[in-house]
Amino acid sequence: MDRFVFAGRTCVITGAASGIGAALALHLARREALLFLVDRDAGGLARVAAQAKAAGARDVATEVVDLADGGDRLDLAAAVEARFGGTDLLINNAGVTLSGSFEQVSMDDYDWLMEINLRAVVRTTKAFLPQLLARPGAHLVNLSSLFGLVAPPRQVAYATSKFAVRGFSEALRHELAGRQVGVTVVHPGGVRTNIATSARLSGPDLDGQQAAAAKAFSEKALTMPPEEAARQIVAAVESRKPRLVISKEAKAGDLLARLIPGHYWNVIARVLPKGL
Repeated sequence: MDRFVFAGRTCVITGAASGIGAALALHLARREALLFLVDRDAGGLARVAAQAKAAGARDVATEVVDLADGGDRLDLAAAVEARFGGTDLLINNAGVTLSGSFEQVSMDDYDWLMEINLRAVVRTTKAFLPQLLARPGAHLVNLSSLFGLVAPPRQVAYATSKFAVRGFSEALRHELAGRQVGVTVVHPGGVRTNIATSARLSGPDLDGQQAAAAKAFSEKALTMPPEEAARQIVAAVESRKPRLVISKEAKAGDLLARLIPGHYWNVIARVLPKGL
């Protein structure tokens, strides 16, 4: 496929009010894209939209949506079509996590995470696929994670969702081969977002250990600026890269999982910073 050109193309981003999503919006704005930004945080969404307009976006529209509500997203696709005529780039970026072991996590919280991290990705892709297929040279980006390559303890729900996003993206890429729609699956690791500190606490945290652990993880392990992650994602879309692993830690984890798939965590656990 030809390189993706962003100027004048319609780009839809979920989870656009903060973190990687907000950084992506600004990168694409500087490329003179048309932006349709989605998030449940109305205030953050309005702030990012204003910044994107100032940065050079040709047009910006927003939609406040809680992806946990189980909607089929056909109304979202219809709104984009009505405003911009269709979609050239869909970025499924929104994601959440839980704090606690699988034993501690309630099934209601587990289902909440799966609804946002996996089912919303599938439903949103399904809703927008006709538009992508109707625009030759369109592209789809799904955000998996380092934890879609390796599976750590105390992240059972999150790893389940991100491994599933990886499989969904790879299978869909193979299915769409030759139909002029590119698919990139992204595995970020160590990007400085608020996903850890905003993790939902499942079960009692009377002594504050779960919250403290999330804060320690965020400070010690999440160090890459989201702007750098966004830059790499934009470059991957432009060059039609099928798979992007972000950060040296994620690349090391990916290599270990392929070299010693049954024992990689024994190695990783020995080199993790104390307290993580």
